[in-house]
Amino acid sequence: MRKLIVPAFISLDGVMQAPGGPEEDSSGTFVHGGWYWPYADDSEEEMGGVFTRPFELLLGRRTYDIFAAYWPHVPADAPQRGIADLFNGTAKHVATHHPDTLGWQHSHALGPDIVATVRGLKRSDGPDLVTQGSSELVHQLLATDLVDELLLLVCPILLGRGKRLFDERAQAAAFRLETSRTTPTGALVNRYVREGEVRTGSFEQG
Repeated sequence: MRKLIVPAFISLDGVMQAPGGPEEDSSGTFVHGGWYWPYADDSEEEMGGVFTRPFELLLGRRTYDIFAAYWPHVPADAPQRGIADLFNGTAKHVATHHPDTLGWQHSHALGPDIVATVRGLKRSDGPDLVTQGSSELVHQLLATDLVDELLLLVCPILLGRGKRLFDERAQAAAFRLETSRTTPTGALVNRYVREGEVRTGSFEQG
């Protein structure tokens, strides 16, 4: 059974919107696009560790369009060429209402029942499924207990508003902190693995 992994750059208050640049996603009048870059260092390599082994991408339509406009056109001598080759060559499973407009090679629509399709993908043979961005899609995955791992780079800032990794639909679930490290810029890179159900208790129990 395949694992479903959600890597994300997030602020202390859980915002994941537009970490890479001002033009990435300004919807909802978000004005802090590019907030991650003051914290960028070799932690990118650690977050990119999910791409050192075979993977397939799960993408929302907005993220897909951003990626499809960029990765197929990366020059052969660009520093990003390695990840471009990986993204271009792997399967992309996309949440979209317009499957006929998926022009990027190896792209496939998830269809009208996204949750059922993702469940089927997880049960099938193949490499791990990895999201990128795609907050709305991630919300659906968390609401239906489909996420096996969270790989979070937490930056020491508050953004106040913007699209968040977790919303009120997220299903209660317990995760185990598998690894953690602090980057030179003060961000935390935490890897969490799904582990059973939420346990409760009381201080009155002694």
